[in-house]
Amino acid sequence: MFCFFFWCVCLYILCDPRPASPPLLTGALSVSTQNEKLLTYARYIYDALGERIRLRELISYENKTSFYDALLIYREAVMYKINERNKTCEKVPLKVDFQPMAVPKDASLLNQVILGSSSRPGEGLLVNTWYGDLPNKGGKYISTVTEFGCIPINTMYHTDEFGWAVTSFFNNVIGISDPTQLNPPSFCLDADMRADSEKDPVDFFSLFLNKH
Repeated sequence: MFCFFFWCVCLYILCDPRPASPPLLTGALSVSTQNEKLLTYARYIYDALGERIRLRELISYENKTSFYDALLIYREAVMYKINERNKTCEKVPLKVDFQPMAVPKDASLLNQVILGSSSRPGEGLLVNTWYGDLPNKGGKYISTVTEFGCIPINTMYHTDEFGWAVTSFFNNVIGISDPTQLNPPSFCLDADMRADSEKDPVDFFSLFLNKH
């Protein structure tokens, strides 16, 4: 229902390309919207080397709760909707390009601050906040990342439908403990590609919002 456009937004704006972002990340995130229609908690696995993302999400949308498991393989232009319990899989076209974590060249640095305290070592975290306009989306973003390591902290993105959507990243770990999670399960290998549909995800928001 909601997950693909927002992920692309986050990847587009998270890191200054001068300090290279980790190509392999594992962690969790939460998403909430200003109009209170959407609340999402997701675990993610991010592989920039293989251009793959796995998202397992618990979503509350308009007072309805659902679980979603998606594997996005950009090089094959395929997304798998996975149901581990029923051992079923839906294969749908993936219509956008992979966006690695990078701050756009025209992004502006809003400020650099310490989260927490600077009184003692280990009590604070130095972060940078960037802002700018998203291309072809008619929206704006504000994103905060760590000064060292370029690890995402939070991102705010504005749309006409939802107002401000806020994503908070936490429990981030550099690396992937189980790379097999980025391969389609065996019961997905024989899945037929579904014909193009207006409901197929073309961005991060539509991945969440078109789920049924």
